[in-house]
Amino acid sequence: MAAIFPRLSGGVALGLALVLVTPTARAQDGAAGAYLAARHASLQSDYRAAATYYDRALVNDPTNIRLMDNALMAHVGLGEIDAAIPLARRLESAGARSQLATLVLIADQMKRADYAAALADLEAGRNAGPLVSGLIEAWARFGQGRMSDALDRFDSAAQATGLRSFGLYHKALALAAVGDFEGADAIFSGDAGGPLRATRRGVLAHAQVLSQLERNADAIELVENVFGPEADPGVADLLSRLREGLALSFDTINGAAQGAAEVFYTVASALEGDAMDSYTLVYARLAEYLAPDQSDFKLLSAALLEAQGRDELAIAAYAEVPRDDPAFYAAELGRAGALRQAGDTETAIEVLQGLSRIYPDMAVVHMTLGDTLRGQERYKDALAAYDRAIAALGEAEQAHWVAYYARGVSHERLDMWAKAEADLRKALELEPGQPQVLNYLGYSFVEMKSNLDEALAMIERAAAARPDDGYIVDSLGWVLYRLGRYDEAVEPMERAAALMPLDPVVNDHLGDVLWAVGRRLEAEFQWRRALSFGPEDDEAERIRRKLEIGLDKVLQQEGAQPLERRQ
Repeated sequence: MAAIFPRLSGGVALGLALVLVTPTARAQDGAAGAYLAARHASLQSDYRAAATYYDRALVNDPTNIRLMDNALMAHVGLGEIDAAIPLARRLESAGARSQLATLVLIADQMKRADYAAALADLEAGRNAGPLVSGLIEAWARFGQGRMSDALDRFDSAAQATGLRSFGLYHKALALAAVGDFEGADAIFSGDAGGPLRATRRGVLAHAQVLSQLERNADAIELVENVFGPEADPGVADLLSRLREGLALSFDTINGAAQGAAEVFYTVASALEGDAMDSYTLVYARLAEYLAPDQSDFKLLSAALLEAQGRDELAIAAYAEVPRDDPAFYAAELGRAGALRQAGDTETAIEVLQGLSRIYPDMAVVHMTLGDTLRGQERYKDALAAYDRAIAALGEAEQAHWVAYYARGVSHERLDMWAKAEADLRKALELEPGQPQVLNYLGYSFVEMKSNLDEALAMIERAAAARPDDGYIVDSLGWVLYRLGRYDEAVEPMERAAALMPLDPVVNDHLGDVLWAVGRRLEAEFQWRRALSFGPEDDEAERIRRKLEIGLDKVLQQEGAQPLERRQ
């Protein structure tokens, strides 16, 4: 789905970059151990350990500004904003230039509905960057009941270079929050200032606005055009209520604090993928603090923690989304992914199995379960999950090729080749020329020593589409080898080994090809490399036999056709 906001290049263009404190005072000797442990934890994005050790270091050196700022970052990363607020106040009192402290203090004021103080501090020079400061000022005026002033400030933000979408979006939310649904619709639809591009939250907010205007049919058309037929539970529930003729209440924004939360979430969403995850997490955590019931904010924080490798924190964040929330399925899918990344695959499978019982008609749930089971080589169980996914998908469409591909792989692994071939060919029917499918089907033919001409044509197409994919280039070399075209096989096989130098199968294949063209010493070198990279036990035993007696005798013992007579 297209983004409603422009991407932010690390926030620099919008003055969003967090300004760290400049003093470089070192911790006192008594705090040195805690400081070093905290620094190490910070470098690993281990917010829990960092918070513990920075807090401990501050006991011995309570006026150290750098320690305070780093402790502040750790607590914000944990979502412990109540613990961060006193640190932010101490930093400001000490005269430190910390934009992180500024953001925390703004969030605190908006949470407490102290709009007068928020405005006074902004007017006195507190600066969170032009975007955040401008939008927060507008929402603070909104909170004071000064709607005209608030709208003027939203307009000012919209007029700033590159910030038009942000200002208009928030203005539309403010108008809808006070019941001016006509004004909000004019902005969302593009009649006032040009169209806004769609995000999930923006589209659902606009649908609520249209419903309040007794235009449920238009709301249905909008939602269906954006989300398509495979809507998630939240969207499906909204569509159901619209079709029943119910008037949807506008609940995207219910006050100034939630408006401020939307500011932080807006920035975090725009920064995601373009700025450091730890930096983006600051805005997501502040959004959570101001609107703790918003699952979108929790999911973003969880995803950012997962991206930083903080799986335990991500798992906890995903688990905060309650079961009755429409986003529960997304949170559980995220939790399963974080559990799998943390190495707890069995628990991840249990989560997905439970989810598949709650949402039996959601193909993505069954697909994710199947993929996880297949990754554990539980192909029979994976096959059952893929069957349910394909049944839930209904009539096959182009985007469904991956489901047939995944099921075909499971069939192939279970030696059910007729069904595997049918699925793989169905995947190609839906997505002609898909390199991954062409390669898998072609390579399977090569391994079975059948349909070699078709296999070569398939793999050549795949390699042309993905010339830097080591697996596909390996397949190209291997099919040429199987066809007895040894000299032609050397170049792609050497290229595959260059692309995947640590893969035991690729190095083993290269050794066989080199042996076939008479480069015996080089072949033995490649086989030894393959052994050093930990091949499967049966493959390792075969490689040792090749090193001991040569490939020709191994083939003879296996009853295979000798190299010199292969066609």
